[in-house]
Amino acid sequence: MNTFGIVLFLLIFGMAFWMLIFLMGFILPYWITLGLFEQLRPKRIFEDEKKS
Repeated sequence: MNTFGIVLFLLIFGMAFWMLIFLMGFILPYWITLGLFEQLRPKRIFEDEKKS
């Protein structure tokens, strides 16, 4: 039973580790890039109320 606990701990730790690697390597740059494009996009001052 002791070995099962150690293996379970290492399995959960490994999954958390690879999830953090995925987040730092893909999701975080994607999120930052979307934020930068949102900031650089020209703002519309006068919006048309009706586009018909």
